[in-house]
Parts: sequence; structure tokens; C-alpha cells
Amino acid sequence: MKTLYFGGPILTMSDPLYVQAVLVEGGNILAAGSLDRLEAMDADRRVDLKGSTLLPGFIDPHSHFSQMASACLQVSLEGAGSVEEIAQRIGRFLSETSPAPGSWVAARDYDNNRMPGLAAPTLEQLDAMAPGHPLVIHHKSGHMGLMNSAALSALGITPETPVPPGGKIGVKDRCLTGYLEENAFFTYLKQLPPTPPDQLLSAYARAQEQYAAHGITTIQDGMAVEEMFPMYQMLLDSGILKLDLVVYPSPQAYDAAVERFGALPPELHLRIGGMKVYLDGSPQGRTAWMREPYAGEADYRGYGTMEDAALEEAMELACLRRTQLLCHCNGDGAAEQFLRCLAQVEQKHPEMAQLRPVIIHGQLLAPDQLPRVKELGAVVSFFVAHVYHWGDVHLRNFGPERASRISPARSALELGIPFTFHQDAPVIQPDMLETLWCAANRRTQSGVHLGPEEEIPVLDALRAVTTSAAFQYFRERELGAIAPGMAADFVILDRDPLTVPKEDLREIQVMAACKGGDWVCTKYAR
Repeated sequence: MKTLYFGGPILTMSDPLYVQAVLVEGGNILAAGSLDRLEAMDADRRVDLKGSTLLPGFIDPHSHFSQMASACLQVSLEGAGSVEEIAQRIGRFLSETSPAPGSWVAARDYDNNRMPGLAAPTLEQLDAMAPGHPLVIHHKSGHMGLMNSAALSALGITPETPVPPGGKIGVKDRCLTGYLEENAFFTYLKQLPPTPPDQLLSAYARAQEQYAAHGITTIQDGMAVEEMFPMYQMLLDSGILKLDLVVYPSPQAYDAAVERFGALPPELHLRIGGMKVYLDGSPQGRTAWMREPYAGEADYRGYGTMEDAALEEAMELACLRRTQLLCHCNGDGAAEQFLRCLAQVEQKHPEMAQLRPVIIHGQLLAPDQLPRVKELGAVVSFFVAHVYHWGDVHLRNFGPERASRISPARSALELGIPFTFHQDAPVIQPDMLETLWCAANRRTQSGVHLGPEEEIPVLDALRAVTTSAAFQYFRERELGAIAPGMAADFVILDRDPLTVPKEDLREIQVMAACKGGDWVCTKYAR
């Protein structure tokens, strides 16, 4: 069946930039051009945009789909600014859901940066929040968390427990504090009991709906381990995947992932994109690895999570498997490690540059590092919405000069470095329009104009979540633009982002999203 779209701006992200109509058949774009020409091609169905704007579906260059699903089952602490408010929300959740005695309770989006004096709840306060239940509270950064005594006991954590390298278990006066950081937090999260399959499947469906509601048609699971494989099989068996899911396992899990999921037909919507490692932590959590100390510190620079030898081994494995490697790097210390090791590996394996290695976040990439990013053939996926969500925190953590360089998109643009934008969901919602607004305006929550010299034009910001994101995934011939032969992945917006004042970008509404010509989300009267 042929479907004709017309009646509003159609922004192709190609040449020409605008066309009057698009004709779709069999999930792909058959033609794009003048309405008169396409009307002569005998469409079976006509979709009048009624003035709305059609453009390529947004592509998520980095997030955590499984964590988005888990977040749907957790208490939201978004915006909570006191221990009392945290306790009230958890108490309300317990009252409304009546979980079985002794069952685990999880909360998300806790942010100590909102707390008086930046102080975390004490272990005694945590114990009072969910009596009779092990409780885990995930920090909004995703890099640390809190556990009550019941959770610590269930996991066998004591003040004498050896700390995993690249992590921290909070101990004060020989007593646990309930705080866990980086590799320590991740290690013990893996030991939590599994969620019942029916609840988990429902949560995945809700998470997918959230992406689609923001106009996203390709999504990512940015760090997979073998323990997650049964969940992927459940998704495949259920048939609920409507958006393309690109999975990046750890190097240790990569071969097993390819063996199990590496040759699936496209209609199942799951593929293995490469592998993922992370080299440091969170700038707002003060665990990002910096070359110079944090503001107000004599020597503390955060810390790394991998040794050079392990990173080079992962890079060489990516070369051997001819696959892409994503590296989480927030601080310029982590970026320096990435660039140093990448240069070493590319001396032995020049083909590494052709595999488009990706710096994930690149928050504090320094001016002296960007030319080396270009030289080594890396892609950068910036978490540019940090400017709004934590820009004020970065001013406190790094001072004005370093904070103003957060997510240096303009510098990357001028150097010709391929870059994309992401939200690291569920760290924040996968709201591409808010991200466009952040890239074009660079305002913090308090209204500070943070690093205006790194603002970029809206069209270039759009490229970061369409054509450039497709390039990052090696799918630039299939996705990211409206042109004959491309997939019919569309988002329909109530206004044209290239014609509204840039200050209004985040007010634009997603009206619908299509994946392969099929509606996956719509508020639009068809």
C-alpha cells in the first residue's frame, strides 16, 4: 500500500531541505518531492499533515532501555529536596502498592545536589523509610546509590567487605553509611532478585511508549551483561518491540550476545551494535575523572574505572570482531585515557578509526583534546542537556571556565568532528526537543547563560539526532533523512523547529511517530 504525506512542511535533513510530499510503500520511502508529481503515483492512502511538520524520526545515540523499564517500577524522587520528602514519597508508594513483606523496594532520581548541604540521608534515616523491606535508591546520575541496612545485609555487605576496583562502599567510624559508588554499586545491583516476568514485560512496553512519545524511532541499551539476555529473549518472544533496539554488551558478554542475537531478521527490531565500556563516573556526582582537581579540592580529581591495559584489550577486541566500541568518558582525565589508548591501538590496527569509536558524554573534553578526537576518527555523543539540568552544579564543581565548556558542540562542529546528542535515559527523559533547546540556548536551571560560545544553530542540533546519529550507527544509508530508499521512520511535530524562535524549541509538541511507516505513537487525527 502506498501512503502519501502532504499538507505541511516536510523537513528532509537532506538535499533539498524541504519537499512538498513524501510517498511511502512497504515501510520505505518511495519518493519525495513535489505534490503534483507524487499525486500522479496513485497513492492508496493520503495523510494530510494539516500544517504540522514531518521530519525523520529521532535516533537515540545513547541510553539504557532496560533501566528505563526498571524505572517504571520504581518510586520517583524527581525534584525531592529533603529527607522528609524522600520518606513521604517512598511511604506513599508502599501504601499504594502494598508490596509483599521482605520484598525489595527501589527508588530512582535521587539527587544529593538538591539536598540541604548536599548531604545524603543517613543509614538510620534510610532504615526508617521502608521498614521490613530492603531498599535501594538510585542516584539520578546512575553512578551511585543508597541502601538501607536490610539491603546491605541481604547482599552480605559489611564494613570489612572488599571494595571492587573503581568503586566505593561508604564506611564512617567503622560503620556502613549506606552509600555505594560506581563499580561497587553496579556489582551489587546485579545481585538483586529478578523482577517477575509479567511486571518486567509491562515495564518494557511502557518504556518503549515513552521513547515513541518523544518521536524516537531507534533506541539503545547502552551496557548489557549476560544476565540481561533472558530479558531480551522475553522481548523477542512477546513481539512487543516496535522501535529498533540497538544493544551494546560489555566486551566480556559480546561474543555470547552475537551468538544468541547477532543474526536476527530486521522485523524483530533487535540487533547488536557493538560493545561498551566506561572509564569514569559522573560530573555532578564528583566521580568524573579530571586532569585538574575539582573546585575547592586540593588534589581530588575523581577517578578512572579501567586500567589502560584493559581498555586497550577491549579496543583490540573491537578491531578483531570488526565492531564498534562505545566508551563512557565524562571528565577530561577519562577522555585523555581514551585518546591515549586509542592512539596506541590505531598504530597497530589502523582500521580502528573506520569502526567509528564513540566517546559517550564527552562532557569535559578540553580544547587541546578535540583535535586529537578528529585525528583519531572518533565520534562524540554529547549529553548536552547537562547544561540545563546540572549546569549550576558544574559551576560549583568546576568553576566558570571549565563549566562553560561542558558539551563543546560548537568547537566540535568547527573542527568537523561527527557528534550526536543523547539524554542517557533514564537519567533524564528522552526528550529530544528539550535537548535541541539546550544545544541552541545553553541556559542553566537558574538562568545562567553557560558557555554561549558553544551554542550551535538549530539545524546542526537536528542533524545530531537524525543524520549524524544514523552515521554513528553505520546506518546513514537507511535512517536519518527523508529520501527515496530510506526507512519510513518519521516524527510529526506541531511546529517547524527551524522557523520557531530558538527559545521556544522545547515548547514544540510531538504529534506522532512512525516506524517503517507504522504509527507507534499518535496524538494526530489521521
